[in-house]
Amino acid sequence: MIHASRRVAGLTAAAAAAALLALAAPSTALAAKGGNAEPGKGKGSGPLQSVQLLSFNDYHGHLESPDTDDFYESEAAGGGEYLATMLDQLREDAPKGRSLTVAAGDLIGGSPFLSGLFHDEPSVESLEAMGLDVSSVGNHEFDEGTDELLRMQYGGCHPVDGCYFADDPYDGAGFSWLAANVVNKDGSGTLLPGTTIKKVAGMKIGFIGMTLEDTPTLVSPVGVASVDFLDEVETANAEAAKLQRRGVEAIVVLLHEGGIPVEGGVSDCDQVSDPIETIAEGMDPAIDMLVTGHTHQPYVCAFDDPDGDPRLVTSAASYGRVVTETTLVIDRRTGDVDRGRTTAVNHIVEDVDPDPSITAIVEKWDALSGPLAARVVGSVDEDITGDESGDRGIETPMGDLVADAILWGTDDADEGGAEIAFMNIGGVRASLLLAPKYEEADGEVTYAEAYDVNPFGNLIVTVDMTGADIEAALEQQYVADRRRPNLALGVSEGFSYTWDATQPEGSKVVEGSMMLNGEPIDPAGTYRVAMYNFLAGGGDSFTAFTNGTDLLGGPEDLANFVAYLEANPGLTAPEDRVAGL
Repeated sequence: MIHASRRVAGLTAAAAAAALLALAAPSTALAAKGGNAEPGKGKGSGPLQSVQLLSFNDYHGHLESPDTDDFYESEAAGGGEYLATMLDQLREDAPKGRSLTVAAGDLIGGSPFLSGLFHDEPSVESLEAMGLDVSSVGNHEFDEGTDELLRMQYGGCHPVDGCYFADDPYDGAGFSWLAANVVNKDGSGTLLPGTTIKKVAGMKIGFIGMTLEDTPTLVSPVGVASVDFLDEVETANAEAAKLQRRGVEAIVVLLHEGGIPVEGGVSDCDQVSDPIETIAEGMDPAIDMLVTGHTHQPYVCAFDDPDGDPRLVTSAASYGRVVTETTLVIDRRTGDVDRGRTTAVNHIVEDVDPDPSITAIVEKWDALSGPLAARVVGSVDEDITGDESGDRGIETPMGDLVADAILWGTDDADEGGAEIAFMNIGGVRASLLLAPKYEEADGEVTYAEAYDVNPFGNLIVTVDMTGADIEAALEQQYVADRRRPNLALGVSEGFSYTWDATQPEGSKVVEGSMMLNGEPIDPAGTYRVAMYNFLAGGGDSFTAFTNGTDLLGGPEDLANFVAYLEANPGLTAPEDRVAGL
């Protein structure tokens, strides 16, 4: 059967690895959907060799330790500085040095100030220093479009910012991004290679890399207009067959898609939600393991393949806070994985010292960014919360605040003449708190904090929309078959409406409840509406916004937000604009 182990407090990485390599020792069967996984058949027989596979996902440019949550006991869990040390420690216990390091996407994009300001070149540099071998793309790899992703892979100075270090221009990533299900519309094949084969001590391991099929709904549609995103299962099965024709039997899928467990520890699998179980159960039995991500959750699962044999499906949370160690056991005679002896465990990245090489990278880029980052641009008189890390399906003070800032920057006649502004909660990447986040005084908001709220480089646009179109956009806050059915919009001051969650899809906005400055919205009337270009292009499945006409471009999101903070010191949390029945 497939086994998993949970890290015990106080157990060293070396001891955990030794326990994993004691393949004949008893081990607890991993629960799948709350039940016990049935014994697997164990693929192949003969001389066995193990390969250590270290994996993580959703790094998002976190070179430094991020804020922690209830999963992580240490106050300094994760981040590139600590992840690098943990990886090195785990590699010390790899069998005869047989080790590979892989990732499942979102290594860049949605990054904190230090990396995001420089278009994630610091993130790539840190991942190279960690010894990353290969990763799938994720949706955030497409935040700045396909051309920028190709630059990140192959090198070249940024087309607008140029080279940050004239004597050391960006030369691309020293690891491979795989994109098997991202194909060019011109018929020229995949945007990036879809697979790679790694040889370890003469054994071939094939990797298939993919992002979720719904990626176009999560990024600016304009940036991915030249590519199509294909079905994950169909793509993986086709690529596995190709790898087998090349003599590869040990096959691992790196997939930027996942699920959310009900509860449990970092190596548990307590009722992990779809879509990952359905996807995993549809993949060809030739595929031996899935390394997943996207949901920022830690789990080690065993889902049955179409033949009824369990196989590992893992995820390692986010921001370098967890790393998965898999002991992949391969039959040298057949080249196939012996799933019955293959094990995995998630390690929390804590109780280690920072890696000096990553610290040097942080200091290098910090010297370039420091003066700008520390500049105070505003202040808050109370905590203003409600960013993407919480419930994206409800109106939040931060969502409304960003919508207020968008309206503020576009309400003059020569700025777009906006009357209403909307903001998707998932695009609000941080809250504004009274307590210092960096080294500022209580209540002060620095440029770096403003960046953390708006890291994507969106442009504000203003369009004409009818009242009926506005209502249609609001109704798209609930889409039953969307990956996240509930995705809320922050709304600007002066606009309000009532939402009845008990009504069927498409009828949740109470008739006649939409108001603008105390006056009812006329379904046939025309209104100027402002938003980020992500929403204007139909991002997050808000396709009703694409009905907007007479588009006028406005300022960049961060510059506008900084100007709003400077003009409005002492901000407080906005009151709700949405009433619920």
